[in-house]
Amino acid sequence: MSTQILYKLALLSLPVMTLQSCVVGSDPVEKKTIAQQRATLAKNTNNIGFGPQSPRDIDRSVGQNPLVFSLAPNAKQMNLCNIHLHKNAEHKGGEFTTYAGDGNGHGYDTGYKYSGQLTVAEQAPLAEAVCASEYSAIQSGDTLEVHYVYSTSLVQPGATLAACVANPVLNPQLRVEGQVIVAVNDEHATDFMEMTKYAVSDKRTQAINIPTDTGTPVEYVGSTTGPSYNEQGSPYKVTWSVRPEMKKVNIKSLGKWCERNVFDEDHAHGVRNLITNPNLLSPIQ
Repeated sequence: MSTQILYKLALLSLPVMTLQSCVVGSDPVEKKTIAQQRATLAKNTNNIGFGPQSPRDIDRSVGQNPLVFSLAPNAKQMNLCNIHLHKNAEHKGGEFTTYAGDGNGHGYDTGYKYSGQLTVAEQAPLAEAVCASEYSAIQSGDTLEVHYVYSTSLVQPGATLAACVANPVLNPQLRVEGQVIVAVNDEHATDFMEMTKYAVSDKRTQAINIPTDTGTPVEYVGSTTGPSYNEQGSPYKVTWSVRPEMKKVNIKSLGKWCERNVFDEDHAHGVRNLITNPNLLSPIQ
């Protein structure tokens, strides 16, 4: 049983790379593709017992999913186990409400962008994009969503969500602190290396520089995300805290982080379609 659970958790990030590798260079899909994916998701989750899903519009409190589970503890009572990026914002609301487009049907070039204004200098492109791979790349002006993942297991920061599980606690409570950022060409903007620093405090590993000036986090119960769940329900229960305001980040510092970090992250992952079906959403209290 433990091996199966670890294997499933390790796979949570793999479909991002596998799916993208099949669609590099493909044209954007029509809106009907996402509509079809939502219809398939509704069919595959109907009356099966799936809990509330993510991501969602954090400005809308509506939700009719009947499954109730307890909120995870405060992040300070848990252990940081993973940090990763998504391009664009998976959630909608606050300062990220501009639709990025229909994408390729596999989580790329979709999601939501910063709805405010950037200066010409902030948007000036680098000669070479950062965090580049065969899957994606980040350029000045891009919006991303940072996920700080916490677990009630006694774990250390590591690669993929498999780092969030450890014997003997094979079904830990999970919490994700979400922060939307915009990569800007400004050396005075927030240093992403600093923003992702962590340290041990009271015997728990903590991200010590999660922004505290980006609005009151919207807390709700949902699931893991990622495009592998566009047509399948995620069975994992997650407590979310998503900040409604974005943070400008120095794109060069973001590039340095992608070159080397303990989480083995070198690019931004794709996004899951926004969940709009009330039957798959929890009510926000």
